[in-house]
Amino acid sequence: MEDVITDIPPPSRFFHEDLNNFTPPSPTLPAPFLVFSYPKPNPNITLCPSLLIIAISTPSINLLHHYLSSKSPIGTLMLPEISLSGNAIEPSPKDKSCYIYALEDDNSIIVISLQFCVAAERSHAVAKLLIEGEGKIRPERVLILDSVQSRNFRSKLPPDEELAFKLETTAALTEEQQVLGALIRGLGFLPSGSLMDGLGAALLGRCQLRRIKGTLCVTWPESGAPAVSLVKSLLKDVLPSLEHLSVSHVDDSVSHLDSELYT
Repeated sequence: MEDVITDIPPPSRFFHEDLNNFTPPSPTLPAPFLVFSYPKPNPNITLCPSLLIIAISTPSINLLHHYLSSKSPIGTLMLPEISLSGNAIEPSPKDKSCYIYALEDDNSIIVISLQFCVAAERSHAVAKLLIEGEGKIRPERVLILDSVQSRNFRSKLPPDEELAFKLETTAALTEEQQVLGALIRGLGFLPSGSLMDGLGAALLGRCQLRRIKGTLCVTWPESGAPAVSLVKSLLKDVLPSLEHLSVSHVDDSVSHLDSELYT
């Protein structure tokens, strides 16, 4: 008879992945939060801009940074897992930060420049914070500027051609069909069979959930002077003052961007 104490035990009947179920779960990451740099008369006041612009793509971040170079940020989005080491004292498109700007004194237009990569599992938490969440920002319209990824496009993207498409919430589409005005005029919809994921898709989904007029504008290529010119042309009806900005002033910072932020 076998000795159950000294004999070699039989092989485990569990698969390796089943054994991992008995390990303690990874600690939960702290929730993202907003920090405002200007004094609020009441911390419970909700910001209600007529337009909220969220820049995610490299061209839009650089273009808006130069357009807003004379503006002071009113706040920032903090992700506990993102290190702030190496950031400049003054706002820079190379920083791993998320700056919040107000274009008007009455906060009628707010711009958010998101300069770090948000993990897929954190996208919904960030989207909920920025749009009618604990961040207390309740916009009438939302414009999201992102880039289309070649892996998500239904066909091959041409390396020497600039492309732009949009996706809209039901509220924004209904307004456009009623000829009440479109946020981005003359722009075609993302072709059927193509996908959008990540933070841009999460933000648009949040707008749809809250019945906000939201537009996700995606451009190709992901960087370079032609992409900056394309974004500028798309925003000419949204921010008319961009007409006076020369794209040549933006080229150097585009080419020197740390690609690690957007991969």
